Amino acid sequence: MQAPPLPDAIRNHLSDLARELNDHSHGEVACRVLETLVRISRSDADASDWEIIDGTLADMADGFRVFHPHRSTRKVAIFGSARTPVGDRVYQQGIEVAAAAVAAGFEVMTGAGGGVMEAANRGAGSGQSFGLNVDLPFEQESNPYISGCDRLLTFRYFHTRKLFFLRETDAVVVLPGGFGTLDELFEALTLIQTSRNPPVPVVLVCPDGDDYWHRWHAYVNRALDDRGLISAEDRQIYGTAHSAEEAVRQIRRFYRVFDASRFRGDHLQLLLHCSLPAGVLDDLNRRFADLLLSGRICSLPCSGPDGERRDCLELLFDQRQVGRLYELIHHLNSLDLPSSDPLEHPERRVALAP
Repeated sequence: MQAPPLPDAIRNHLSDLARELNDHSHGEVACRVLETLVRISRSDADASDWEIIDGTLADMADGFRVFHPHRSTRKVAIFGSARTPVGDRVYQQGIEVAAAAVAAGFEVMTGAGGGVMEAANRGAGSGQSFGLNVDLPFEQESNPYISGCDRLLTFRYFHTRKLFFLRETDAVVVLPGGFGTLDELFEALTLIQTSRNPPVPVVLVCPDGDDYWHRWHAYVNRALDDRGLISAEDRQIYGTAHSAEEAVRQIRRFYRVFDASRFRGDHLQLLLHCSLPAGVLDDLNRRFADLLLSGRICSLPCSGPDGERRDCLELLFDQRQVGRLYELIHHLNSLDLPSSDPLEHPERRVALAP
């Protein structure tokens, strides 16, 4: 059956949109998005399906608008329970972690709710933190330290909220929490382990004497590692800390030599803050040959925004070896470099050239 003709108002609106996209720098990709919408229109999608599409795209538009001006500064996502009371040691530690991150030059992201989220927004201050709220019938009014701020986002859906948490963050800090907190932690670990998210430091934090993460780690060892459901090396993806200073120190060290990663076709590229001393590349190939599907770890010269020469390591990466990739990053960050220490500004996110 032939579809009924479009009303003139819709036809004219689409023509105006097409003209606007014609000269857009990403017009080709935008056209593919429109083609996808047309394919959906040819299906049996009903009103509720279209509401999901509309809400998801609206969430994404809001997220891009808020985060794009701030992408040159690395961000730390802080997760934890919405039910943690103000007088709890974990609440105080949330304040301390956020304040230490901001003092080190980072910005902070939270879920905008109460408890640990409130503590983190409080410790960071509204000018250096973001709140990623979600519409819930309970437990999720934005806290007073981010409410009314232009860095507060309210998402319609959890899936778009999670997308922006991991897309925009350069480190994940998790304090004790319930189902939602553990969901966010396992989401981060899953996306990192499967190479759907680039490697970032994940730090599990609780006050000294609190055994929350000790018990969690014992469960992971007994129920997952001992049964072969994860690799032993997967535990390299996360670390633990009992103080704000130690948590931020781990984050800063993760970006001491390593800067960022990206895939170019089948090859993984690791952008470094500096050039590697002679002989290091051969040593990397000896130590980390198991990361390769074939070939060698190669070094490609590139330049940073300051014009200084830096190295980019390229490898045909076995994506089942993400835990070992973390070991490679930790090894790079431990190198004794003859030049000035690149740890000076780990909070700066350097844009990768296309």
